[in-house]
Amino acid sequence: MSKSKKRKGNPFRTVLILTVLFSILAVGCYVAMQRTDEMAQAELTALQDEVKARNQVAEQQYASELAEFQYQQQKSGGANHSWPSPVGQGWEALDLTNYPLEVPMTQQVDRQSAMYNGMLLVNEWHSRPADFSEETLESASRRSNGAIRVSSNTLKLFPDAIDAWTELLTAAKVQKGFETFMLNEGYRSYADQEKMFNARKDKLKNNYTDEDALIEATKKYVNYPGTSEFNTGLTATIRLYKSGDSSVNEKDSNFFTSEEGIWLVENAYKYGFVFRFPKADYPVAGTQDKSYKTGVSAALRAFRYVGPGNAAAMKALDMCMEEYIEYLAEHPHIAIFSDGELKYEISRQYVGEDENFSVSVTGKAGVKDTSVSLDNMGYAIVVFAY
Repeated sequence: MSKSKKRKGNPFRTVLILTVLFSILAVGCYVAMQRTDEMAQAELTALQDEVKARNQVAEQQYASELAEFQYQQQKSGGANHSWPSPVGQGWEALDLTNYPLEVPMTQQVDRQSAMYNGMLLVNEWHSRPADFSEETLESASRRSNGAIRVSSNTLKLFPDAIDAWTELLTAAKVQKGFETFMLNEGYRSYADQEKMFNARKDKLKNNYTDEDALIEATKKYVNYPGTSEFNTGLTATIRLYKSGDSSVNEKDSNFFTSEEGIWLVENAYKYGFVFRFPKADYPVAGTQDKSYKTGVSAALRAFRYVGPGNAAAMKALDMCMEEYIEYLAEHPHIAIFSDGELKYEISRQYVGEDENFSVSVTGKAGVKDTSVSLDNMGYAIVVFAY
């Protein structure tokens, strides 16, 4: 019996085969990885394209909505549709206390510049500020180039009041042909007020032994120095006068029943003026008595410059100056509409007594002018005109 011979394996051949197999496997893995990367990249690119497309749609929708919002704001004068809706007839004030200013910005203000442009409250209970200055007072006749007729060339007011009187009296002349208005009294200095007060006090002193009682009695006739409306430089009295014309001068005795007086009462607010001391049926029939608020019961033809926005607000609210500031203390953000159209937005903000201060203003579209005025109670009244 023969024995079969065993063949010995070729180790080189085995290594070669394994090498080829590993190479094929490596190539396969590389190809698979490349394909996987390509698929992942394709998926990522597709996802990016999808996000980009959605963003483009969102941007177009946002642009469309923004354009519509801006159009509606312009159409409604800048009113936000989330605000309460006005009735739509006449002047109306809406309380926006729970609504913040839109597009808020900060504006730096100089205290002195804000003191003389309208809302400085001076009365029996509020003396004018210690840093009050006469420096910027001007001659009403000179600044207006004669457009304002005055009883004396020494009659002075602050520039904003003079400019507003110029516009008002020019409108009276152009619209109605009225040329007989004359400013009778304007700014009264502290020294002049003190002189008037002491003169009245001397007349009464024999009736009183107590100094405090004498002062209180005198205050019923003449305001204590620094507490007179005429110490503000923003108030003037008015009359009708024409030299040598008795018909005009006689008509002055019934000023508020004259055509001129009626026109003035009806139109003064458009130029920033309010009748300062309303009494029962004065200046016109139906007027409510506000003397308990103003502290003045005398029949004075005093018109006070407060600025068009504040004048319109007081008209809408039917309030005197004291009532209006009290109202703003409780409702520090309001909007004033005329026949449903936004005219003014008003914000009362605490600023203290610093020489310079900052206030919040709105930067939204539609605002034509912004004015800042101190109220003599530590606050600034900021008015946005639309």
